[in-house]
Amino acid sequence: MPSDSILAPLYRSADLLDAYAVQLPAGASDDLEVLARAGFERQAWWIRALTRVRDTIMATVGVKSSRAVGIAAAARGPVIGFFPLRSKSAGELVMGEDDRHLDFRIAIQLRAGAAGGRELVLVTVVHCHNLLGRTYLAVITPFHRVIARASLERAASRAARTGPGAAG
Repeated sequence: MPSDSILAPLYRSADLLDAYAVQLPAGASDDLEVLARAGFERQAWWIRALTRVRDTIMATVGVKSSRAVGIAAAARGPVIGFFPLRSKSAGELVMGEDDRHLDFRIAIQLRAGAAGGRELVLVTVVHCHNLLGRTYLAVITPFHRVIARASLERAASRAARTGPGAAG
C-alpha cells in the first residue's frame, strides 16, 4: 500500500484495502484526470452489466444505484464515471462516496516505475458501517478485484493511444 497516499490514514481498520499498479507506456498522458477518465468512463460491456446487476439487487435494500450516486455527485461537483471526484493534486486523484452501508475511496497515483518508466497505481479503501455493508463487500470483492485491474489496464491502454496531455 502506498504510504504516501492521502488515504493512508484510512488504511487502519479498513474492511477492504487493496492496491494495483500497471506500467504506463512511453508517451502516455501524465494527467491523472485523463488517466482516471480513461479507466472509469465508458466501461467495458461486462463491467456495465455487472453494475446493472449490482444496482438492481441493491435497490431492494434501499442502497443508491451507481446512476443515482453519479447524478447526486454531479450536482455537487465533478464526477469520473459515476464516482464523485473528492480531490486532485499533482500526484494523486481521489474519488469516493459515503453511503449508509459503507464508505469507499479510490486513489489514483502516478509514480516513478522501473527503469525510469512510470506506473499508475490504484488504491481502494472501504469501511463498512453495518451488516449490510459487510455482506455487500463479501459478495462484490471478487468482482471488485477483476474490475479494478481491468480499469487500470484500460487506463494504461487508452493513455497509450491518446499520448501526453490528451483528453482521451
